[in-house]
Amino acid sequence: MKREWGRSLGSPFRFGHRRNYSINKMAYELTEQKKIGLGLVGFGILFTFLGILLFFDRGLLALGNIFWLAGVALLLGWRSTLNLFTNRSNYKGSIAFLLGIFFIFVRWPVVGIIVEMYGCIVLFSGFWPSIKVFLYQIPVFGWILQYPILLINRFWGSSG
Repeated sequence: MKREWGRSLGSPFRFGHRRNYSINKMAYELTEQKKIGLGLVGFGILFTFLGILLFFDRGLLALGNIFWLAGVALLLGWRSTLNLFTNRSNYKGSIAFLLGIFFIFVRWPVVGIIVEMYGCIVLFSGFWPSIKVFLYQIPVFGWILQYPILLINRFWGSSG
């Protein structure tokens, strides 16, 4: 009896195997594309921080914006990024963010950074609950965020 690929019971190429595998994949698993996107977001933040430190250097700020925007697109996916920026409830944040990039390109970096920060806060305001839950999971940092009053009382009570 001749065996064909994809027909035997133990073959990984049988119909439906790939679909079941994708259901069992974890949502937070990092693919290669997401790793590259995370790296680009990190470089974007680094270049933006260096641009602010070096007296609002226009070149570093522009590179930071390009890296950050490309990283977000790779991290979320092209379609999700487009939906994020063109969603009716996010128009205010999208316009502010893109206007901030424009101000940086036309040599008004201080105004551009301020407008961009406002745009990011408005644009990603829907993600704050998820970010909050993620930050609570970090071992020491999460405890500081969850119990700030206890921490303040402990430091002020012991010094007085």
